[in-house]
Amino acid sequence: MPRLKLKFPDRGQAVPHIDFALLLIGLLVLGGVFWQFRQITEEVNYWTNRVERLEKQQQQKAAPRSRAASRVKEFSQEIRKEVTQANAILDQINLPWETLFDAIEHAATEQIALLSLQPNVGSRTLRISGEAKSMAELLDFVEALERELVFENVHLINYKIKQDNPQRPIIFLLTAAWMQVS
Repeated sequence: MPRLKLKFPDRGQAVPHIDFALLLIGLLVLGGVFWQFRQITEEVNYWTNRVERLEKQQQQKAAPRSRAASRVKEFSQEIRKEVTQANAILDQINLPWETLFDAIEHAATEQIALLSLQPNVGSRTLRISGEAKSMAELLDFVEALERELVFENVHLINYKIKQDNPQRPIIFLLTAAWMQVS
């Protein structure tokens, strides 16, 4: 097997002082750029802080102390509104859902399909909409709800027979007031 001869440049051919000079110039340029970047960053921070201080001074001058009392009233009115809304939500959450659902489930038959339940906490009424297979089934459902101890004043508000369906189901809306459950 023949020997492989690699020929590297002689030390005489290399110019190391030029290489070191270029490296030194590059490091000086890098140092200068870094120093300039630091100076600009400090200047930007100075001006940003100064603008913020001036804006705060302008706001303090523009808002006299007499407005503070009116702002307190505005905040207290907003807080009252939020408390009222929170109480309304709590009333919705604290509905006797289980009792209402049990009573409706007991009164409903397979011939009745319930579509929606809409409670009104203020008047303690429940709007029930759904579909019934026949008018007799619908009237039986209304009577069964009236017999439940939880409900009173169960009234059929309106109904409509679906003419386009061959089974002619009846879409209905009724209301029922629920009694205070303890």
